[in-house]
Amino acid sequence: MNRFKIVLLLSVFSFFSFTSLHKYYISVTQVEFVKDKKSVQIISRVFIDDLENALRYDYDKTITLDEANEAESVNGYLEKYINTNLKVSINKRPVPFQFVGKEYDGDIVRFYLEVIDIQSIDSFEVSNKLLFDVCPDQQNIVKTKINSKQKSFILTNKNSSALLNFN
Repeated sequence: MNRFKIVLLLSVFSFFSFTSLHKYYISVTQVEFVKDKKSVQIISRVFIDDLENALRYDYDKTITLDEANEAESVNGYLEKYINTNLKVSINKRPVPFQFVGKEYDGDIVRFYLEVIDIQSIDSFEVSNKLLFDVCPDQQNIVKTKINSKQKSFILTNKNSSALLNFN
């Protein structure tokens, strides 16, 4: 009976040790066109450690994303990183977005962006290369709600953009 317990314990231990080696690299970005406000509101959710690694890789090796102990330069680096890796075109024209802010929720950071003065959307294109430089297996899920239509797609390192038409 003791031998059975040892084998069982080793089997369970090895199962958990192999499953903990696998890490998922996923972000979720929600895009919504709020017609009465003439704006496109964007919320992205990214794992803090992955984003921290990307900011360290691109800007400053000492960056720490921690609400309680964060350098003032972090928002500037984050805004620059987002502007470099997340691009939006509306009606075949690139549009700038405003960095509204960020908040932490457990091991996730949410950042908020807005594109203003949008009258209507006939086409919407997004290129999302967030974290591809530090996580080659990264998948960026994009969920849209534009003109009362909901669409979702997954962007990868090999296919980092999508175009939606609403004509």
